[in-house]
Amino acid sequence: MARLEVESEVTGNVWKVEVEAGAQVEEGDVLLILESMKMEIPVEAPQGGTVAEVLVAVEDSVSEDQVVAILDT
Repeated sequence: MARLEVESEVTGNVWKVEVEAGAQVEEGDVLLILESMKMEIPVEAPQGGTVAEVLVAVEDSVSEDQVVAILDT
């Protein structure tokens, strides 16, 4: 089983977390939603797997390329 780090594509704040550790996800499923410049930007699973860890919480600030979740694929 491989570990896959999911990164934020933008700098912003975590608006909503859609999954928790242990959840099964498919490619394209929304893991969390960021708010940046009054826009909602979804962070999607790049491939299917199990959420091993969510590294951010609602209202956390994230930077571009920051790892926000880890998937076991």
